[in-house]
Amino acid sequence: MSLKIGDIVPNFTAKDSHGELFESRNVLGRKPLVIYFYPKDNTPGCTTEACSFRDQYEDFKDLGAEVIGISSDSVKSHHKFAKKHELPFILLSDQDKRLRQLFGVKNNLFGLLPGRVTYIIDRNGVVIYIFDNMNAAKHIPKALETIKELVS
Repeated sequence: MSLKIGDIVPNFTAKDSHGELFESRNVLGRKPLVIYFYPKDNTPGCTTEACSFRDQYEDFKDLGAEVIGISSDSVKSHHKFAKKHELPFILLSDQDKRLRQLFGVKNNLFGLLPGRVTYIIDRNGVVIYIFDNMNAAKHIPKALETIKELVS
């Protein structure tokens, strides 16, 4: 499966950075979401992206949106990553790559690196924007701009 603009995001579950079961139905259809997939904790680009989302997190919250980061790192890795960089948003572990498959996130760089894709989902659970770009710094302004347009 591969989600496209206009698709409704199906419910999914995954472990968060505290080892708790996250159920998407608790947020899908209730508030706008920024779900971003990134390659790996503690790599330069992924750290830049996560810290940029952290630095703008209050702006997303003020607009009523939630930010969720997803990679195939373990719960333990996510816990250390979130603690080290004081990340206030949800990180989900996708070790079996089920969520990447569900959303249709492809590998980049000749298939060697997990893709970096951001999905903007409206309060009805519908995908309204997909940003697929390996440049980590570009995801945050695009996501914030899209959420602002959505709620205005």
